[in-house]
Amino acid sequence: MTRGARPEDIKTICLSLPEVEFGTSWGDRPTYKVPKGDKGKGFVLHRMPHRTAIDPETGEMYDDLLVIHTPTLEDKEALVADERLPFFTVDHFNGFRAVLVQESRLGEIDLDELTEIITDAWASKAPKRLAKEFFAERSTDG
Repeated sequence: MTRGARPEDIKTICLSLPEVEFGTSWGDRPTYKVPKGDKGKGFVLHRMPHRTAIDPETGEMYDDLLVIHTPTLEDKEALVADERLPFFTVDHFNGFRAVLVQESRLGEIDLDELTEIITDAWASKAPKRLAKEFFAERSTDG
């Protein structure tokens, strides 16, 4: 088992993947996108506090949420249903292939597992050729 993930690992993981750039989406939200340039699609973004995502204990809007894209709705449901993991969703994201997680709870996720989840998010948004080349290289490295 590797160590628990930390907020700074998000940047490291995302930027280690091919053709990723850090930019904005949904107006001004910091977002990791693939590929670089105008055709980039977000796969991890920092969500601004919003009334659709409230901490049930404090009644306050979450101020440290990440949105991580999932390849399918089934993948989303599996992450949310896994009681070991701090992923969740809100009604606002019904039918949307993404999970939410508080940066302050990333330590509950094994770094290797978070890397895999983010790599899957990247692959679901990356051009098919780029993802295929990336995974082919990884399979020959091991």
